[in-house]
Amino acid sequence: MWNLNELHEKLSLPLRFTLAVATFVLALVFRIWLLPAESGLAFMTFYPAIIICFYLFGTGPSILVAILSAAVAHFIFIPPFRTFFATSSGDIAVVNFLLSAAMIGIVVRKLQDYARRVSSSVVDLRIAATAFETHESLMITDANRVILRVNQAFTTDTGYTSEEVVGQTPRILKSGRHNAGFYREMWETVDRTGTWQGEIWDRRKNGDIYPKWLSISAVKNADGAVTHYIGSHIDISDRKSAEKEIHLLAFYDPLTQLPNRRLFMDRFHHALASSARNGRAGALLFIDLDNFKSLNDSLGHDIGDLMLQQVGQRLTSCVRGDDTVSRLGGDEFVVMLENLSEHLFEAAARTEFVCEKMLTLLSQSYQLETHEYHGGASIGATLFKGNSLAPDELLKQADIAMYQAKQAGRNTVRFFDQQMQADLTSRFSLEGELHKALENHEFLLHYQIQVDSFHRALGAEVLIRWIRPSHETISPVQFIPLAEETGLILPIGHWVLDTACAQLKTWESALLTRDLVLSVNISAKQFHHAGFVAQVHDVVQRHAINPMRLKLELTESMLLDNIEDTINKMHQIKALGVSFSMDDFGTGYSSLQYLKRLPLDQIKIDQSFVRDITSDPNDAAIVQTIIAMAETLGLNVVAEGVETEVQREFLELRGCTHFQGYLFGKPVPLAQFEESLKQG
Repeated sequence: MWNLNELHEKLSLPLRFTLAVATFVLALVFRIWLLPAESGLAFMTFYPAIIICFYLFGTGPSILVAILSAAVAHFIFIPPFRTFFATSSGDIAVVNFLLSAAMIGIVVRKLQDYARRVSSSVVDLRIAATAFETHESLMITDANRVILRVNQAFTTDTGYTSEEVVGQTPRILKSGRHNAGFYREMWETVDRTGTWQGEIWDRRKNGDIYPKWLSISAVKNADGAVTHYIGSHIDISDRKSAEKEIHLLAFYDPLTQLPNRRLFMDRFHHALASSARNGRAGALLFIDLDNFKSLNDSLGHDIGDLMLQQVGQRLTSCVRGDDTVSRLGGDEFVVMLENLSEHLFEAAARTEFVCEKMLTLLSQSYQLETHEYHGGASIGATLFKGNSLAPDELLKQADIAMYQAKQAGRNTVRFFDQQMQADLTSRFSLEGELHKALENHEFLLHYQIQVDSFHRALGAEVLIRWIRPSHETISPVQFIPLAEETGLILPIGHWVLDTACAQLKTWESALLTRDLVLSVNISAKQFHHAGFVAQVHDVVQRHAINPMRLKLELTESMLLDNIEDTINKMHQIKALGVSFSMDDFGTGYSSLQYLKRLPLDQIKIDQSFVRDITSDPNDAAIVQTIIAMAETLGLNVVAEGVETEVQREFLELRGCTHFQGYLFGKPVPLAQFEESLKQG
């Protein structure tokens, strides 16, 4: 089929006019030669000429031929012949001829346009067919994601023929490695943006699971409705294998497959930054195998390598998935324990527990081909919290501690800080005494007053104290974490709650104390215990107290742990009439989205913000924001740690009217607290 656009571009306009006139002359000669002038059929000969001109030479030349044809036909072939002064019927004939010529021109132009479109569509289809059989696997589905067509590359890649997948959905390729949320997010992106691309794992017909880079595009009609989806993918198995091999060579020890020094140091930097953010301590363990050189010298390096591989496996089995076991070189291993505890004593205890577990495993026999070998290790440990010390300095500390372990007789563990070692011994002794403290009635409640802006007593927070038989007072900072770790916090917490409720019942009979509210701190383990709601209900009913006089104080971190269960429990307790206060607000990572869902009555501003409220503009801004937010949520606010009149005035001016701190009274025993109430 001729390409008329190309023909018009090749022929100049004068040439096209010339060829059109020549076509007209040929038609006239043919008409005269074929029939005499008197025979009629004046215009019939010129119609083909006009059609040819419209088709080949365009609109302008065609109009010229039509005018010439009308004039000549009128002059020669319509009576009276050879004159322009035709009869009325002749005029009508000429007009009809011109109208017919115009209609012919329009029809021919439409046919030309149609021909162009058909030609273009054929070319487009040929291009599309060629593109469809590309090296990329292609799939076309309808709007319901039913497969309509796949190309040969798809068949080669997946093993499925076109007949096997047409009529199916892409789910036939699912590998099982991605959850429903992954696919839901993928299709939501396609529906929102019209496209999605990313890495995905699919399954071939033979069951092989492989990675591919998938691109999905939505095809929409003129109304914006999706009519089809086009998916293309490339198998990236080779690329992934190469990346994995490069990664292993760069970051892992080829003998043990453990992280090498480079990867370890990278993780160590991240761990220090994380510790600085969350305030949780970690530990660094430097492990050196005892007498390993003798093993290498006597049995050979190949046996020594087997020993190192088994040591790496045993060390890995002693730690959590988030911890890191690394081989720095030779027979030296470094282990990093993260997120142990906010308290150094507790972090040290957990570190020692892991070290003892390692020493036990490493001292067991090794089967090295035909040889059975017994070995051991010396472990040096140091704790880190935040990033105050450089990683190299901490490694040096652990290394020094390891040599202290060797000097102490090998197959043992030593902490870098000798005082820490003494503290650990003291802590284990404390744990033994803590078990007996509850049954020996060594615990005592102290009461710290809470007041309003007129210094009127609103209530008190109960704080536990441990008084040893030697009259030594143990700080809660020392024994509460230990109680949490050992599980003793459950009976201790129940004792505190029961004692507080008994005191509320006693106070009901006195005018001075019957309206006081007691705030009781609840630990995370206690709150999340399955029987906690029933426990609260029991003590309230057993002591027959007004539940509105009991307030439970919870911390931010424990509230956000399993948020839905937390909200449910709080509502159950709230139904009893008991109120809630969020303690130490601002020190955690509360989400305002969850905060508004919690059935809280009160927020306590942590004393760390109150302490410098008059000198630190950041603390002042934080406190002011907390007060404003609490007012918006309909919560009252208590400021903790108020020690000066200046702090109280600052808080009161910004809308805080409830206070707690040394300015109003320290935590004191019951008798002293009641005496202070009498004195006003």
